[in-house]
Amino acid sequence: MDVQIEEGWKQHLQEEFSKTYFIKLTEFVRNEYATQKVYPPAKHIFNAFNKCPFGDVKIVIVGQDPYHEPGQAHGLCFSVNDDVAIPPSLINIYKEINDDLGIEVPKSGNLERWSKQGVFLLNATLTVRAHKAGSHQNKGWEEFTDAAIQHLANERENIVFMLWGAYAQKKGAKIDPRKHLVLKSPHPSPLSAYRGFFGNKHFSKANEYLVSKGKEPVDW
Repeated sequence: MDVQIEEGWKQHLQEEFSKTYFIKLTEFVRNEYATQKVYPPAKHIFNAFNKCPFGDVKIVIVGQDPYHEPGQAHGLCFSVNDDVAIPPSLINIYKEINDDLGIEVPKSGNLERWSKQGVFLLNATLTVRAHKAGSHQNKGWEEFTDAAIQHLANERENIVFMLWGAYAQKKGAKIDPRKHLVLKSPHPSPLSAYRGFFGNKHFSKANEYLVSKGKEPVDW
């Protein structure tokens, strides 16, 4: 199966594309796009991979589901298109960056600028039916994104994994903390941000780690 995905990722994930779960997933997703309103637009399903090549990944941020309202999702977790209202979790992420590093809060919620610097913005599930959160969970995407995380964890070194909330931490459970920096905290959602996301200083910690490994820090 020829999946339109960045060449480095394609090489590492090639074996997934021929597995039964992925073939079934592809059939399900194609049918959903043909018969339902689904986000993100089909051309953006693998945006996280295409905007951040395998060999360029410095930081991994794990989300759960794409946004499911019009105009929001474009294939990067926590990110929305320009001129779309910034969602609550991203408002809290920006607030923590401001508190941590003193960086002015941006007016746009588009995080492509992070992707271009090596921040891999991966949702566990890459598609969703409009207005129905979680509607494409347990169809195979989670196995595929687990494989992506595991390839990075096994075949690269000195990556920062930001695991916010129990769901992301479960996805990152097999990452070797001796090879990588694993940062954990509650999720930035308004429901949990005050339980330890605020004040986690993940953004300064990530940059300090990158610099200590001879890598460029991220301009958040």
